[in-house]
Amino acid sequence: MKKLFAEFFGTFWLVFGGCGAAVFAAGVPEIGIGLAGVSLAFGLTVLTMAYAVGHISGGHFNPAVSFGLLAGSRFPAKDLVPYIIAQVLGATAAAGCLYLILNGAGAFSTEGAGAFATNFYEMEGYAGRSYSMGAAFLAEFLLTAFFLIIIMGATDKWANGKFAGVAIGLALTLIHLISIPVTNTSVNPARSTSQALFVQGEALTQLWLFWLAPIAGAIVGGLIYKFLLQKEEA
Repeated sequence: MKKLFAEFFGTFWLVFGGCGAAVFAAGVPEIGIGLAGVSLAFGLTVLTMAYAVGHISGGHFNPAVSFGLLAGSRFPAKDLVPYIIAQVLGATAAAGCLYLILNGAGAFSTEGAGAFATNFYEMEGYAGRSYSMGAAFLAEFLLTAFFLIIIMGATDKWANGKFAGVAIGLALTLIHLISIPVTNTSVNPARSTSQALFVQGEALTQLWLFWLAPIAGAIVGGLIYKFLLQKEEA
């Protein structure tokens, strides 16, 4: 049960910190943190919670990561569904808190691509660009695959585990720097679901991609590390 609470609170912090930075601070005139700031916020949430509760649950905070670690033989199948439930509940609770705070200023909006930090494709977003469904799928797939390779490498018994949280947090920062303009960055079905539940509409109809692409990418990344990169026993 402690593992599930750790996943709940870790995913809560990821959504509250990352999406909260996007919702509250990204577009503030003159002092807003912008794309780089939001990217760093997501990375910092994972980095901090990796050290806070990673030793309890493994620090997944993401259904795709759980699938990828299962594919890489680092996670038992019996824990997969309970972990995903805890992650989605934690993410949704965080989104609910963000909604209440934002609505307290009468500022909640469902208008436009990326409203309330939702993910999107085939909608005019940043720089006036609209990325196709295929482009969005490829971006989410590739970035999640590499995220799993980094996670598995950084937490390998042959690696320096003390710095695993730093490597993983920086990886998530880089992922957001690359893909916020493309899909508003998911690589995490729980994070995508939590925001879409409040925005509804097109955010919900597009949600399938932000489950399928990250999970497929994570599984491939886990398998790549397991069969092509993992160091054999001496």
